[in-house]
Amino acid sequence: MTADPQHTPSGRAVTAFARLHRSGEPLLLPNAWDHASALALAEHGFRAVGTTSLGVAAAAGLPDGAAATRRETLRLAAALGPGPFLLSVDAEGGFSDDPDEVAEFARELYAAGAVGINLEDGLRPAARHAAKIAAVKRAAPGLFVNARTDTHWLGDGDGTLARLDAYQLAGADGVFVPGLTGLCGIEALVRHLEVPLNVLYSPGGPPVARLADVGVRRVSLGSLLYRRALGAAIEAAAGVRAGRTPTGTTPSYDDVAGLAAPGRVAGHGPMRQWI
Repeated sequence: MTADPQHTPSGRAVTAFARLHRSGEPLLLPNAWDHASALALAEHGFRAVGTTSLGVAAAAGLPDGAAATRRETLRLAAALGPGPFLLSVDAEGGFSDDPDEVAEFARELYAAGAVGINLEDGLRPAARHAAKIAAVKRAAPGLFVNARTDTHWLGDGDGTLARLDAYQLAGADGVFVPGLTGLCGIEALVRHLEVPLNVLYSPGGPPVARLADVGVRRVSLGSLLYRRALGAAIEAAAGVRAGRTPTGTTPSYDDVAGLAAPGRVAGHGPMRQWI
C-alpha cells in the first residue's frame, strides 16, 4: 500500500495524539472492533479510538495473539483511518518476528490514516521487540508507538523495568503494562519512565481519577467494550426468551444505520474535529 495524501495523518493529527498523552486528564482510550463501534464512540465525545485485537479476531472467527489477523486489522484501519477521530491500532506483536516486516505493516497503517500503533512483546526476547520498535520508527517516524510488555499480563512482573528501558531506548513514544493494577507499583513506574505510561483499566482496579493522581497518562479499555457488548446481547436474547423486556441503552435502527450513511463512510467522512 502506498501512502495516500488524503489518508496519511497530517502533522497536526500526529501532534494532537501525542499531546493527549501529556496534557490535562489522561487519555481514556476506548477500543472498537468495527466501523460502527468506532463511529459511535467518536460521536460520544472520544477524540481518540483504539482497536481491540480480541474483538477484531473474534469477529472474524480467528484466534487472538496468533498473528492471524494481519489482513483484517489493516482492512479495519483503512476503514477507520479517515474517520472523525484519532486512530490507534492494536497490532499484537506486529504479525511477524521480522522487524522489517513489522515496520512495513506499520507504514501501511500510517498510510491508512492511523496515528498510533500498539505492539506487544508477548514475553518474547526484549531485544527483538526493541528492534521492531526501532524499525517502525524508521519506517513511520510520525506513528506513535505504544510498546507493551506482558510481564504482568502473562508473568509475575519480573523484568518489567529492563524491558521498558530497552523499549524507551529503541524509540517508543509510550509504554503499556497491562495487568499492573497496584497504585504503588504504577507510581513507581511513572517515576522511573521518561515516556507516558499506559495501563489497562480493570473494573476491580483503581478508577481513572486515582490512576491520574499517580501520573498515568493513558488508560485503555482493551477488549472490555467488546466483551460487554457480547454479554448484553446474550442477556437481551435470554431475557426475551424468558418473557422479559430488554433493559439498558438500545440505539435506534436509524441511529445505527446512520453510522454508515453516505458522506460518513471510509474515505468520505467529515473533516477530523481535532484539526
